[in-house]
Amino acid sequence: MRVSLNSQIFLGALIGVGLGLSFAQIGVETPAVKQAIYGFSLLGTLFIDLLKMVLVPLVFTSIAVGVANLRLHSQLHRVWLFTLGFFVLSMALAIALGLSAANLFEPGKGLSLDLFHNASQNFTAKQMSFAEFGASFLHGLFVNPFKALAEANVLAIVVFALFLGVALVVGGERYRNILQLMQEGLELMLRLVGWIMHLAPLGIMALLAQLLATQNPELLSSLAKFVAVVIVTTLLHGFVVLPLLLFAVTRISPQRFFRGSREALLTAFATSSSSATLPVTLRCVEQHLHVKPSIAGFVVPLGATVNMDGTALYEAAAALFVANLAGIELDFTQQLIVCFTTMIAAIGAPGIPSAGMVTMVMVLQSVGLPAEAVAILLPIDRLLDTVRTMVNVEGDMIGSLVVQEMVGE
Repeated sequence: MRVSLNSQIFLGALIGVGLGLSFAQIGVETPAVKQAIYGFSLLGTLFIDLLKMVLVPLVFTSIAVGVANLRLHSQLHRVWLFTLGFFVLSMALAIALGLSAANLFEPGKGLSLDLFHNASQNFTAKQMSFAEFGASFLHGLFVNPFKALAEANVLAIVVFALFLGVALVVGGERYRNILQLMQEGLELMLRLVGWIMHLAPLGIMALLAQLLATQNPELLSSLAKFVAVVIVTTLLHGFVVLPLLLFAVTRISPQRFFRGSREALLTAFATSSSSATLPVTLRCVEQHLHVKPSIAGFVVPLGATVNMDGTALYEAAAALFVANLAGIELDFTQQLIVCFTTMIAAIGAPGIPSAGMVTMVMVLQSVGLPAEAVAILLPIDRLLDTVRTMVNVEGDMIGSLVVQEMVGE
């Protein structure tokens, strides 16, 4: 029987934790342990560098293609405008909640892991007025795209990809060859990511073994605190914020909504996949919640691709968690950049777990945080994925009800 990639990663993480703790007990200065840690550092660095290698082309093609595909629904102007408006609002609320919880509870604060020492040394938080920040932020967004691609300037790449996607929408059939080229580029990048992910169990094992052998053992308790903060905050968004938003617009009670949506929510929790849950979601929305097929058929499939409240909340909180582990203080400027990048990452990420990890690297790098932190985040990702996928699907269903009310169907 073939073992799934998630199971392989989990097994690799367990072996990495065991080896790291064993090395710490034996002593990192022992020659054999020293050699083993050196070998693991090479393997872990290779894995991280491969992820960085595909980051720029994957983000560029996925966002451009995602925006360009809206052209298929160009006749439904009001529907897709209200839909995108709701998705942006709900994700902004989720990100604000995630950042607030991370700032309040400060998981990882005080550890300052040596593994991230170089990142904290090279990180400079420049103090600026709001006006200076606005001018600097805008200046950094609109730069030569070739320069941005060469320098892996994530924010500038995202902005150019958004403009390119909009141009492909407006151009329609005239640019279909360029769109097809972009789609094939995206498929090619996803194939490369698939190859790199075969190395993920070994890469995660190596990074965790090196981390636990040489770092503060309190990392595990700090990680448990982070998991608790993310789960509670995600459930708060799903069971309080989104139902209140629904009630404010449609006057539909939370009890009625959850009664009609429970099949889809349970399926999302079990499968951790918005795409796999899509048939059940459509059935619940149309049959139990009485959304017109013309609305549900557009909002729900689009939401399964671009509306990721739970994912956005998690990635925003994770960025602050990693900053705490690195001993870095993110000021208001950096946290705004995290907000923007997290939303774009959630919108633009293809619907596969490995691509989600690449966009997590994108969020971290947008404010100069170490990409090596994915070694800490990936082993807990499967656990958190169940809860956040459930909230992602809930957001799609609530979005369809809100859009139906707004367009007067």
